[in-house]
Amino acid sequence: MKPACLFLNKMPKLKRRLLLTVLLLLAVSSASWFAIFLLHSSEEQGSPSNLGRLSASPPTPLPVDSGPYHNWQLFAADFEDMIQSFKIYVYPTNSASSSFASSASIFLPHPNPFDPKLGNYFSEHMFKLSLLSSSLITTNPEKANLFFLPFSVNLLRNDPRVHSEPSIADFVARYTTSISQDLPFWNASLGSDHFYACCHSVCREASSKHVGLRNNAIQLTCSSSYFQRFYVTHKDVALPQVWPRPPQHALNPPHARDKLVYFAGRIQNSNIRQQLVDLWGNETYMDIFPGQPSYPYEEGFRRSKYCLHVKGYEVNTARVSDAVHYGCVPVIISNHYELPFANVLDWSKFSVIVNNGDVALLKRTLLSITRRKYMSMYHNLCEVRRHFVWHETPKGYDSFYMTAYQLWLKRSSLRLSS
Repeated sequence: MKPACLFLNKMPKLKRRLLLTVLLLLAVSSASWFAIFLLHSSEEQGSPSNLGRLSASPPTPLPVDSGPYHNWQLFAADFEDMIQSFKIYVYPTNSASSSFASSASIFLPHPNPFDPKLGNYFSEHMFKLSLLSSSLITTNPEKANLFFLPFSVNLLRNDPRVHSEPSIADFVARYTTSISQDLPFWNASLGSDHFYACCHSVCREASSKHVGLRNNAIQLTCSSSYFQRFYVTHKDVALPQVWPRPPQHALNPPHARDKLVYFAGRIQNSNIRQQLVDLWGNETYMDIFPGQPSYPYEEGFRRSKYCLHVKGYEVNTARVSDAVHYGCVPVIISNHYELPFANVLDWSKFSVIVNNGDVALLKRTLLSITRRKYMSMYHNLCEVRRHFVWHETPKGYDSFYMTAYQLWLKRSSLRLSS
């Protein structure tokens, strides 16, 4: 048999080119199908039998465009603009009438903001402390984009002269009225360029007795559910609810996480939590506890791949921030819930969001996530951790500056004439 090259040489030039083109296309097609076959074969499903076999090596770096942000370049440029131009005026403690002089401590930073007992109210205090030590402060109200009302709902809650929710609402209403009567800034915008911070359940009624504060002012709140009383999604800002936990420098890598799921919490006030316990309370690789776990609470976040955030009496973000802190991919089971920094962070890249009606499919959903997908979420989760940390002196892209960016987006250039 003659060599193929001699056969090709004898062919007319046009036919020879045509034949070579066809052979090249066939070769490329075969290689593509073989690559797809190898890729499909290499993706293991997250079944119980291979939960511990996720790669022991660190997550491989991902392309820039597949990170946890909607558009990092656009956000970073916008963020720098905010740092240069955004100014906030904080009402001083003596700006209200003398009737509030005896309550001056309500407006000052907490004397010990890192006290573990602050729990759910930590973010409220850290925002104020960070703001007062940031470069965003201005002492000239004429240069301010926004105005901060520095009362603390948590300190009011612990003040024996106030403490009850109706009394807190009365105090806040009187203070806001005093501000609007003594100074011109509230009336210039009817309060739409004013904001206040509060966290957890007591906060929800704080603005209930002042119409302008309730309807116009921006509320920084940890209870950012669309069904939460007095929460207005286009007006208010979701504040990340972070507990005062020690820094977690080294995270458990994926291969050291031997549990698929972790949840521990009261079930008396939640049908969904009860359903989770009924379905999987006895699963050996799903740690779901109706109350306190049999080991330290934080340990569950360290040893699990996925950590559940399930609505109880109301929605808050404490478990989400805990999951991020310990490197456990959050699973958010709640309808109509506004996640912190959602216009910057693409939560689908580092969390799993499950509709309330699909709770029975939770196990199947998590087991269907491939190793590659999980590793991508874990890598992205590690990247966003810096956004869920408070510092006494704020640092770039931490919880304070990310929250400030949300406020900056709410600023308005329209004010009524004085």
